[in-house]
Amino acid sequence: MRLIGSNTSPYVRKVRLVLLEKNLPHTYVVDPPSDPNSEAYRVNPLGRIPALILGDGTCVFDSPVIAEYVDTLNDTPILIPRHDALARMRVKRGEALADGIMDSAVVVRGESLRPAEKREQATLDLHLNAITRALQHIAGQLGQREWCEGDALTLADLALASALIYLDLRQPERDWRSAHPNLASWFERLSARDSVKIALKE
Repeated sequence: MRLIGSNTSPYVRKVRLVLLEKNLPHTYVVDPPSDPNSEAYRVNPLGRIPALILGDGTCVFDSPVIAEYVDTLNDTPILIPRHDALARMRVKRGEALADGIMDSAVVVRGESLRPAEKREQATLDLHLNAITRALQHIAGQLGQREWCEGDALTLADLALASALIYLDLRQPERDWRSAHPNLASWFERLSARDSVKIALKE
């Protein structure tokens, strides 16, 4: 398998973490669609990343779709519960919440690159507040637990880690660690995993 992506994309990082945790052989190709010659345009009609190219040439795109597919390829570990509908929903909901943080952070990043006089403050406020509320909710739900959902690592944990890494990259002024010490402790523990260490170096 080949994963086409960018080192700054939180969605790519989420998929990368899943592949690393599953210990699935793959080649990671840094080929962002900011380059008009990027392979992303040839394999994904939307020209977006991440794009996972399988051995037979099939392209899987959209990070939730890729993560769900990849999780079926082996059982070590199972990141999305397969036989408990409620547990599965909770993990996917956790992924959706983390993805929403990424979505809003990407919008904020885009607005921040515009000339100051052309920025939409209402848009910035909307998305900055969404991130704040989401972090408050996640921290409240997490409490002092080791994992976001259940008693083992799941996709919800990997998605949240990706979102927090992106916030550190794009919004370093947001001191989410001081605001949510339990979330900071959770992230510190997760950062000790080999998969996260690799992703943080990329």
